[in-house]
Amino acid sequence: KIQEIEGQLDKLKKERQQKQFQLESLEAAFQKQKQKVEMEKNEAVVLKRENQSLVESCDSLEKLRQKVSHELQIKEQQVNYLEGQLTSSKKQVEKLEQDIKRYKSELDRSKQAHAGEVQLYGTPQKSF
Repeated sequence: KIQEIEGQLDKLKKERQQKQFQLESLEAAFQKQKQKVEMEKNEAVVLKRENQSLVESCDSLEKLRQKVSHELQIKEQQVNYLEGQLTSSKKQVEKLEQDIKRYKSELDRSKQAHAGEVQLYGTPQKSF
């Protein structure tokens, strides 16, 4: 009977060792899983910060894009205005050049007419 009890005791000791090993294995797996969850939480915090930074950068870039777009519109309006002024000035220059040609032509005709008169009537005599 003592041997039987000793056999049962040995058997219970082995079961206890197995259960202790399982418990330690489960505890190690739990700690590993707990550490993994903590690392993922930290990574999530980092990603959240990075995302916020990217959102702020996008907002900043959008404001800059709108500002540059507005400035471009202003510059285009200025260019259109200046092109209009240039066209007007070219027309004025063209008109003035035509006026100059007309005046030169009139002057030439007047000189020719005067020269014809001088030849026709001769040189005026001086009277003393």
